[in-house]
Amino acid sequence: MHAKSSGLTNRTKRILAIAIKVAILVLVAWVLYHKLNNHRNLREFERLMRNLGSQTVAITLSVVVSLMVVNWLLEAVKWRYLCRYIEPITLWRAVQSVFCGLTWAVFTPNRIGEYGGRVLFLKPRKRIFGVVAMGVGALAQLVLVSVAGSLSIAWFANRFLGLDTIAGGAIWLLAVGYAGFFLLLYFNVAWINGWIKRIAFLRKFHRFFEILTRYSRRELLIVFLNSLARFVIFTSQYCILMLVIIPGIDFLPMLLLIFILFFVQAALPTLDLFDFGVRSVTASYLYAHITDQDLAVMAIASCIWFINLILPAILGSVFVLKINFFGDTAN
Repeated sequence: MHAKSSGLTNRTKRILAIAIKVAILVLVAWVLYHKLNNHRNLREFERLMRNLGSQTVAITLSVVVSLMVVNWLLEAVKWRYLCRYIEPITLWRAVQSVFCGLTWAVFTPNRIGEYGGRVLFLKPRKRIFGVVAMGVGALAQLVLVSVAGSLSIAWFANRFLGLDTIAGGAIWLLAVGYAGFFLLLYFNVAWINGWIKRIAFLRKFHRFFEILTRYSRRELLIVFLNSLARFVIFTSQYCILMLVIIPGIDFLPMLLLIFILFFVQAALPTLDLFDFGVRSVTASYLYAHITDQDLAVMAIASCIWFINLILPAILGSVFVLKINFFGDTAN
């Protein structure tokens, strides 16, 4: 009698898991179809690329898409490395979880759903620890964006906003202090566990954050270098498209404005699905200072959004079927 009841419970869990997976896939397909079907900037990008010749288009897009694949493979390697103190996983499982997380990220502010989609590939008791470990990797990426972005903003303010010497110097000082804080915090990430212990209502969760004390500075440096490689990759994607489509643009200002664009994207809460709007408007404003090709800039930002986030999210929908929601049912 007991065994029968247990079997019924497992069957119910399987049915519920299948229903959730199907609902996610249907939602992904429906929303992406309607959103992409009305995306003016992507159509503008298509028009711009047609003017360049088929060979140039094929080579350019092949390189940019290949860089996207390398980017997320590096993230999978980083995720596997961060999981070493939680639950050993294969590289293939890490790849599946990363792409699945991107599918979930599409519908959540600032890609919070990426955490849920990714850690569901871990055993249930390890998932909260996985969220904390994933946070270490995200912090490494945020440090790079914050350092490059804050220093680039100081350059932008001094060059284009007509500041006097004192105000300009103050902004540089603020930017250096801001960047230094993030670097200091990252390489002393164990401090966060100490802070959690001192906050009364968070104290009961501190055991999940104790994993932060297990990462040595050498291991944090490895994660940081992986994140740096990823940062170089998605910066290169922007550079390649801009140099091909707007060949006369000045390289250094173009590069520094890319860093500011990354900073703004990281700072503003938004949905990946609607992130093209933030990217396009921000890029158009920033690049108006160095080029009049605002439609081209907006089209490039939208193309990068599609290749780096939406295309992987579509691919990741396949791995949604592999999620084990309850831990005691079959995948």
